[in-house]
Amino acid sequence: MDFNVWSFILDTLEAAGVIGGYVSISIIGVSLITYALRGKLSGDNQIGPSGSHPIIGALLGLIPGCGATIVVSSMYKNQKISFGGLFAAFIATLGEGSFVLLGASDEASVAANLKAFFIVNLVGAIVAIIFGYLVDMIGINIDAPETPEKITQQDHHSSKAKTLSHVIVDYIGFYLILTFSAFLLPGSIMALWGGGLTGYDDLSVWVAILFPIFSIIYYLVYKFTYKGHDCSRDNNLRATLLHAVFDIATVIVFVFAGLLIANYIIDILVGPETFDAWMTSSAFVVIAIAAIIGAAPGCGGMISVAVAFLAIPNFPIAALIAAGIATSGDGIFPLLVSNKKAALVITAFGFIIALMVGYTVLALGIEI
Repeated sequence: MDFNVWSFILDTLEAAGVIGGYVSISIIGVSLITYALRGKLSGDNQIGPSGSHPIIGALLGLIPGCGATIVVSSMYKNQKISFGGLFAAFIATLGEGSFVLLGASDEASVAANLKAFFIVNLVGAIVAIIFGYLVDMIGINIDAPETPEKITQQDHHSSKAKTLSHVIVDYIGFYLILTFSAFLLPGSIMALWGGGLTGYDDLSVWVAILFPIFSIIYYLVYKFTYKGHDCSRDNNLRATLLHAVFDIATVIVFVFAGLLIANYIIDILVGPETFDAWMTSSAFVVIAIAAIIGAAPGCGGMISVAVAFLAIPNFPIAALIAAGIATSGDGIFPLLVSNKKAALVITAFGFIIALMVGYTVLALGIEI
């Protein structure tokens, strides 16, 4: 079998870019909504009656992306929500993996994506509410240790001297990714109805290829050389969009890596028929692996499992559900800083619950 590396990489870049078009719509839309509701979520009063906190936490966890769980972590730190509400939010969240399921490409149909998204969120919400109330009934409440708040004076936005990494992150990459997102928007919307725009498709192919290339550059610069201040303290629209752009780049990078690895293993190393048979016969093992990957801090694990669900034939929905319940997304990081014990308890018990629910779904024979 002839294997053309260049063609394989280009095809994978294009697939990641197409998914990126849908990802950008979802992330920017959710970011703007979260920005608009930020004041209501971060008020001084406890949010709602204490008896409704698990439901509130689960509903906030269902919001695509990691913004809501970051807010809930802050709310728990300030004693505005119960531990059951906090736990429910992390059980329900899919993190940035939501945006992969909301995407569409040659790897999966729009209908299948949306059906999987609905099923995973429905199961996650039900499980989150049940265990959230159970936690509150038991009376679990993990107080954070008192630590002095650090006050920093450094703010690169007020500095006249801009490094190359600041220019790439704050300006060049920021506007390029927003431009790519806007350009792919019409085609993404038309594809939902199976249509296209005359004279637009050929150019959109190259934009779809360039999108992940620049996203990889942006992600690497942001992660390893960008030394800007923590913009999560900012409360303005540009800071919100800056975080949205980084989230877009992050998801696209993991999607590209996931597709590259999955497609190489399936199409080149093993073969589609053999791999399909293995996935069908080894669902028990796949669920455990998916839960372990999903439990890893951050969104990378859930994104990888979501990509595997899109790319691998007969990938069990039970494994996707297990990963979704186990994942905590990026919201786990501020919780680790403010209350490490609570973060570890949520991760450990979330993983155990993920295995329980995953194997239950498998036993019930629920499939897409």
